[in-house]
Amino acid sequence: QVQLVESGGGLVQPGGSLRLSCAASGSILNFYTMSWYRQTSGKQRELVATITNSGIVNVADSVKGRFTISKDNAKNTVYLQMNSLQVEDTAVYYCNAVRLTIIRYDYWGQGTQVTVSS
Repeated sequence: QVQLVESGGGLVQPGGSLRLSCAASGSILNFYTMSWYRQTSGKQRELVATITNSGIVNVADSVKGRFTISKDNAKNTVYLQMNSLQVEDTAVYYCNAVRLTIIRYDYWGQGTQVTVSS
């Protein structure tokens, strides 16, 4: 069973930075993509950034230029570097991994809270 464990969330002032980590229980090269999503109360989960197993990245327009997704294959870990944080970035951030065989399998972490407040 695949396990994804997020860490690195917390309280930060506007303009500050945080780095989230998502550690997988197995090789992340087995996944087609790994992504970060976020969700606030009453809203749908929003895709923030994705990185493919070959290293191609895609970042949502709302965080482009501020957030960076990266991975360390040797550590089976994906990161989300968040700079210039804004109050609107407050959310629970979830790690997602997609495995593609005949069908698609989605795996999710438990989420980590990020709160941006003065």
